[in-house]
Amino acid sequence: MTAASNPPLLSFEKVWKTYGAGEARVDALAGVDLTIRRGEFVAIMGPSGSGKSTSMNIIGCLDTPTDGTYRFLGVDAGRLDRTRRAVLRNRYIGFVFQGYNLLPRTTAAENVELPLIYRGVSARERRGLAMKALADVGLKGRENHTPAELSGGQQQRVAIARAIVSNPTLLVADEPTGNLDTARSHEIMNLMTRLNREQGLTIVLVTHESDIADYAQRTISFLDGNIASDRLNREAA
Repeated sequence: MTAASNPPLLSFEKVWKTYGAGEARVDALAGVDLTIRRGEFVAIMGPSGSGKSTSMNIIGCLDTPTDGTYRFLGVDAGRLDRTRRAVLRNRYIGFVFQGYNLLPRTTAAENVELPLIYRGVSARERRGLAMKALADVGLKGRENHTPAELSGGQQQRVAIARAIVSNPTLLVADEPTGNLDTARSHEIMNLMTRLNREQGLTIVLVTHESDIADYAQRTISFLDGNIASDRLNREAA
C-alpha cells in the first residue's frame, strides 16, 4: 500500500512540549515531526528523559503539545478541550499499561466491559462483546476469574481484551511486558503481533527492551527530546 492510498492516522508537526520556564525550562520534545499510518506496528524507545513517554501521552490524547500540531484522524487533537479529548480517547484509542490496572474484585469479563459502560452499551451486548474479546486473547473459560485467580500474563491478556473490546483505531501500549517474565513477555508480544496482522489494529508500543521492540515493524528511538532514529525492522524491510 502506498503512502498516498494510506494517509496518516496521526502526525506530529514541529511538536514541542516544554515544562518550567527560564533556567528551569525543560524541553521534553523539541520540534518533533512524526507520522504513523493505519495498520502500522511502531515501537518507541529511548532512555529516561528522552521524550518517549511524553510522545506517548500526546499520541494517546492524555496530554497536549506546548507548540506545534498533533493531528489524529485529521483532527487537530492538541487544540481540543479536555472533554473532547476524553471522547476521542473513548471512541478511538485503547490503552494497555505495565501494571494491568484491573479492578481486583471484579471478574475478567466485568473488567473488559468497563469501556463499553462509558459508551452506553446495553448489559447484554456488553457481555457478548467482552466474551468475544476474551476469546480473541486466548482466555475463553476464564471469563469469571478475578485478577487474583489469574497469572500475570493472563491479567495482561485481560487488559488487552479491555483495550480492544470497543474496536479502537489505535492501541497504545506502555511497557506492556515490564512486569512479566521472558516467556510470558513473548506470549504477549505474539498476541499483539497477531492483532496487528489479522485485525489491522494500529499499535504504538513504548518499551526500553530491544527484543520487545523487534516485534514491531518500525522502531523510533528518542534522545533529548528529538527522534534519534526511525528505522524499519528487519522483518518489515
